[in-house]
Amino acid sequence: MAKKPKVVVIGGGTGTSVVLTGLKALGKNDLTAIVAVSDSGGSTGRLRDEFGFLPVGDLRQCLAALAHGELEQEIRKVLLYRFAKGSGLKGHNLGNLILTALEDLYASPGKAIEVASQVFRINGQVYPITEKAVQLVTEYADGTVRIGEHLLDDPKLGGQKIIRVKISPHAQIYQQAAKSIKTADLIVLGPGDLYASLLPNTLVRGFKPALQSSKAKFVYVVNLMTHYSQTHEMTAQAHLDEVVKYCQRRPDIVIVNDNHIPKSILQAYAKQKEYPVIDDLVSTKDTEVIRGDFLSAVKVSQVKHDQVARSLLRHDGKKIARVISQLVKGK
Repeated sequence: MAKKPKVVVIGGGTGTSVVLTGLKALGKNDLTAIVAVSDSGGSTGRLRDEFGFLPVGDLRQCLAALAHGELEQEIRKVLLYRFAKGSGLKGHNLGNLILTALEDLYASPGKAIEVASQVFRINGQVYPITEKAVQLVTEYADGTVRIGEHLLDDPKLGGQKIIRVKISPHAQIYQQAAKSIKTADLIVLGPGDLYASLLPNTLVRGFKPALQSSKAKFVYVVNLMTHYSQTHEMTAQAHLDEVVKYCQRRPDIVIVNDNHIPKSILQAYAKQKEYPVIDDLVSTKDTEVIRGDFLSAVKVSQVKHDQVARSLLRHDGKKIARVISQLVKGK
């Protein structure tokens, strides 16, 4: 039997899990998720502050996305369950607590995630980008410097241009993550918060050499909406320019939505000064732009007791997965 093509999805947050869910449904690829570990908000941030381990929220979402088999729905319920009461538990996610316990049991965070993958019978691999707990450091055009990924959502800094993000302390790429990138057939970056979920992966030592040496096609999925406190007024080309700058490799393919976004959702985002990312991309000999309807028809609702604001609009993982599968075939 021929080996399945290796597809690596790099990012964090909901966007990565959406793409993984779509790809898993097709069942045609060997899937690996590589996840940023600079998250410091919500349940993840509380656990990180108390125990000092790697933040686990985005890793948990990827595990849930790759759950499969007869118990898939039950596994997802366990990993995604959020406590609604209890002075110490309210707002916490059960999956986050389980992964934190596993980090306490095993000396290596990577080993803890490996055990979780086996326990929850996931269809693929999930790796942290590094095993070191790092903080995101953001520098703004006015000279302001903020430490902590969760502060990227601070409305007080809305509209401010981000000059640079870096991590502290320095960290080395997790060996299994580097190996996956080097041996991949196709690598997908995004969708997800540009400065919070995507670019932090590029900041660990060893990431850029791994990506540059990989023979895989490199695909970037552009976000649907701007983020007032991160990417205010940034066009699709501006997003792409940042990806090239931090990755030091130009994507071979850029995927961008051209479907109409419902007026009611646009109005909800406009209240937060957030708008559709303007598509000013042009295909070149180095980068092909693929446009299409990649919009999910389902409006996302905020989960009760979730302390982190979530986007109302999502990409459709199955639509993206179909394009990615065609790109793998054409490799």
